[in-house]
Amino acid sequence: MSTTLALILLAAAVAMIVALGIYAFKLRQEVKRREAFRIDEDRRAHQNSLENLDYVVSALVQEQVDITEGSWRCKVLLEIVDPSLAERPEFQAFAEVYNRTRHLKTHSARKQLTPRERMQEDKERLAVEDEMRSAVLAAAQQVINWRSKGGVGLH
Repeated sequence: MSTTLALILLAAAVAMIVALGIYAFKLRQEVKRREAFRIDEDRRAHQNSLENLDYVVSALVQEQVDITEGSWRCKVLLEIVDPSLAERPEFQAFAEVYNRTRHLKTHSARKQLTPRERMQEDKERLAVEDEMRSAVLAAAQQVINWRSKGGVGLH
């Protein structure tokens, strides 16, 4: 092999290595950009969940929303913010209402019930709401207190 051919091959190899290095660098920058975007999206979703939780507990305390619906929403939002929050004793009233009413039909499934079945489900829901009203309102107030002390969840 001649010296000229060896130098050409060496130059081609160096050029290939440089090109691959630049490509790897650009890929790494894209990974960092996407990771930063994902972190920002998670932060915004977390913040939105906290804001929605604030609205729901406020509506519950002011009795602008049904106990059942408010409890379901609070339970779900607490679990989104931090799954361990829904297990805290002061917030368990939401989960209890959820567990006692989750078998009841909603939306289109409710529309398919006969009037008699719908009335029976309404009686059951109202009985749970009457029994759990004070516990749910107390839990909602506890959420308000927790949030006023800077409660943000996630450890």
